[in-house]
Amino acid sequence: MTITQLKYTLAVAEYKNFTIAAEHCFVTQPTLSMQIQKLEEELDAKIFNRSKKPIELTEVGRRIVEQAKVIVDESNRIIDIVHQQKGYVGGEFRLGIIPTIMPTLLPMFLKTFSKNYPKVQLVIEELTTEEIVRKLMDGYIDAAIAATPLENEAIKERVLYYEPFVGLVPSEHRLFKQKKLKVDDLEVDDILLLEDGHCFKDSVINLCRTNKRSSTHHFQLESGSFDTLIKLSKDGLGMTLLPYLNTLDLNERDKTHLREFETPTPAREVSLIYHKSQLKMQLIEALKSTIDSVIRGAIAFSDVEIISPLQKK
Repeated sequence: MTITQLKYTLAVAEYKNFTIAAEHCFVTQPTLSMQIQKLEEELDAKIFNRSKKPIELTEVGRRIVEQAKVIVDESNRIIDIVHQQKGYVGGEFRLGIIPTIMPTLLPMFLKTFSKNYPKVQLVIEELTTEEIVRKLMDGYIDAAIAATPLENEAIKERVLYYEPFVGLVPSEHRLFKQKKLKVDDLEVDDILLLEDGHCFKDSVINLCRTNKRSSTHHFQLESGSFDTLIKLSKDGLGMTLLPYLNTLDLNERDKTHLREFETPTPAREVSLIYHKSQLKMQLIEALKSTIDSVIRGAIAFSDVEIISPLQKK
C-alpha cells in the first residue's frame, strides 16, 4: 500500500470517473486504474462499484476512503511542517474561489502573486460556497476566497475587503431618478437575480428581507452570470444589484445607470478562509498580503452594513 495509491483512490472517489481523476493526478488512466487495482488486490476488497455510472463507492470503499483522507492529509502535513520551519514559500497551494468573485479579483492579484512567489504552484478552482466548505473539511483544497461570515467553527476567516452593493437601474425604472438607493425601496420581485447556488443571490434576498417583506416570492427571471444580468437590465427588463468591482469595467454610458446606496452601504464581506488545522500559513500570509496590496487602491469602503450570504430559513 502506498500514499500514491491512496491519492489515486481519493481522486476517483471525488470525481467518480477514472479518466477525469487521472487528468487531475497528471497520470494516464491505465496507470491510475492499475494502481487502484493493486490496492484492491492487496486489501482483498473492492473499493469501487465500476458497473455504476457514475462510479460509486462500495460499503467498505466508503470506510477505506475516509481513512485514506486522514492518511494522505497527515502525510502532506509532514512536508508542510518542514516548509513552515524553514519559512519556505513554495509547493502546491490549492485555492477555491466562488464564481461571483473569481472574474474580478483573480486578474487583480494572480500576476503579482506568481511574480513574487515563483516557487508556488497555485491550483485554482471555481467552486460554490457549499463546495468550498466541503473541500476544506475534506482537505481537497488549502484555502478559499468567499463571502463571509459562514459561521463554521472549523473554518477560520480573515477579511480581505468589504464590497458594497451597487444598483444598475434602467431609465424607465421607478428608481432611476433617485440619486441614492434606499434599502426600504427594494422589492425582491423587482430585481434580476443570479441563479440558485450563488451566495450573492442569497445576500440580495437577505437584504430585501431587512425591509420585513414577505419571505415567499416567485422569481420571474434568474441568470447564471452578472454579464447576463447587466444586459437584461440594459434591455429594460428590471434593475439588478452588482458587487462594486463588477461595475468598474462598465462603459461611461452604462455607468450613468449605476446608483449607490445611502450609508451605511449594504456590502458583502470577502474573506480568505481555511481550515483551523491548516499548516501552510506562510502561503496563507503570502496570498493575503498580495491581495491586500492590490485591492487597497481599488476598493476602500468602511461605512458599510455586512449582509450575510447564509440562507435565512
